[in-house]
Amino acid sequence: TEENADVKPYIHEREIKYVDITLPPELEHAVIVLKKLLEMRLKGLGELGYIVPSADKLTMAALNSINVQIQRKIAERNTDAFLAASVHAEIMKIRHAVTLAESQGSEILKAYLNKLSAEGMSPSGTKASQRLCRDELFVSLLKDTDTWEYELLPKFEKTFELVSTQLGEYPESRIIIFANFRDTVTALCDYLVKRGVDARKFIGQASKDSVKGLTQKKQIETLGEFRDGVFKVLIATSVGEEGLDVPSTDMVIFYESVPSEVRSIQRKGRTGRHGSGTIYVLITKGTTDETFTHVSRVREKAMTKGIRSLSATAASGGFIVTTPMSGLGTGNGTADKGQHGGQSSITAFTGGIAENGTAVAGAHADNPVPLVIADDREGSSKVVEALHRSGISMGFERLEFGDYAIGDRILVERKTARDFTDTLVERDLIGQIKRMADAAIKPVLIIEGEDLYTQRNINPNAVRGALCAISIGMGVSIFRTKTPEETADLLCVMAKREDNTTEGGLKSPHFHKTYRSKREQLEYIVSAFPGTGLKNARILLGHFGSIENIVNATEEELRAVNGIGEVSAKKIYETARERYTEF
Repeated sequence: TEENADVKPYIHEREIKYVDITLPPELEHAVIVLKKLLEMRLKGLGELGYIVPSADKLTMAALNSINVQIQRKIAERNTDAFLAASVHAEIMKIRHAVTLAESQGSEILKAYLNKLSAEGMSPSGTKASQRLCRDELFVSLLKDTDTWEYELLPKFEKTFELVSTQLGEYPESRIIIFANFRDTVTALCDYLVKRGVDARKFIGQASKDSVKGLTQKKQIETLGEFRDGVFKVLIATSVGEEGLDVPSTDMVIFYESVPSEVRSIQRKGRTGRHGSGTIYVLITKGTTDETFTHVSRVREKAMTKGIRSLSATAASGGFIVTTPMSGLGTGNGTADKGQHGGQSSITAFTGGIAENGTAVAGAHADNPVPLVIADDREGSSKVVEALHRSGISMGFERLEFGDYAIGDRILVERKTARDFTDTLVERDLIGQIKRMADAAIKPVLIIEGEDLYTQRNINPNAVRGALCAISIGMGVSIFRTKTPEETADLLCVMAKREDNTTEGGLKSPHFHKTYRSKREQLEYIVSAFPGTGLKNARILLGHFGSIENIVNATEEELRAVNGIGEVSAKKIYETARERYTEF
């Protein structure tokens, strides 16, 4: 946590301010109409025999529960179930409209309702959209939106006020504004630019609807200009929360609350790194904004409590705590003790250092190396708790890929069924798994939970296609578990099996293809360098001519090759000079 001695020196004071926003009468009326539409459809599902909540208690969990009931009826070949599935799709659309009205604003809601109307009028539109756009209440609401001439929700104006005040007092400030939806990011960016603020948007690479994504080159260029002060305000979707080198800022604004404690922490972490910072959270009173704020704060407290509990357990000798490393298999694990002054508090309570530089607590004398390494961001996971209860020796490191590492060969990515489908729809699931698969001899994906095909309203064949691509296309072993405890049991079995593997039973890491041409052999060897891959292997071989020249090249010479970045050059240079050590 931020209170740990190893983290505290790097975290500066951050002030969190919650700003109440009043929902205007026009949007209040729109929400009432939308909830009436919800009640009518929920009542219809109830009459078909489904267990449904009231419109006010319609959470995503409740929607998923309804979908599970419907999918079971479809499996039983119940003819009414297909109508129910269509009504469920309507409910999803209407609920999304409620969210937009309460948290995003009138312009975003207006655009969404017009999109639904266009879908419903189109011959190729879904039955759900066609039925919805014929509803008199919907038609009346759509006419009301035509009278809205400007943004009604005061969030745009409040954001401008906060930004202009900060830049007026501190012209060199850097400000990040987070919003959940691309449409909001685009609209807010346009609004601020019209008001004289030099702002840029920062979104993902995938194009969606009419909004074109940013290429990786454009993303890097945008972040570089933001860091250098070319512009002072960056408006980002969730892509700016993690995994990218987003500069620290003086101010972060949450355009809306998020119910996820992890996302909330990641957003807050964008300020207060190099100096004090302020975080503003815009909350529309009496809406899901308030609910999400409460949920996020409760979960953050629970997470902090869990981490402290785990730390206390480690201090008493229950865990192996390892020094952070960049990833699996990047050398012999020996830490440069002269550069880890902040880590002395860890080694002090862990009772010593193993030969490989790993701080050990509670490890057996004949097994100083932990059987399971968990990514240090998994500290509050129920899987980690279950692993601890099992008594298996384990440790924590910052893993570059995967959530768990077992021995030198196995990397494990764990996803809940919901997370799997969310990442498939909203992020780069295939790319994420591929990067892990490229980094491990034995990549493993564990999907935890039931009802994988009913988590979201997507075609089951899309899920099956992703599973085939991961398993057949990438050679990743896929396991299904029901609970975190079952996942922990599976990891224990893997770890004990791997620990007992003799040298004679080890598979060659080059087992995918029995014959390669000389050209392919060279490409295969060079592509094995961390973060290289086939494309960069060909670039390097084309430039240097041989593996010998690549290995003997200086870091500067590697970096000078067009297409080879600073990080890749550093990894190749260091790996080529790393000494092999038997553990």
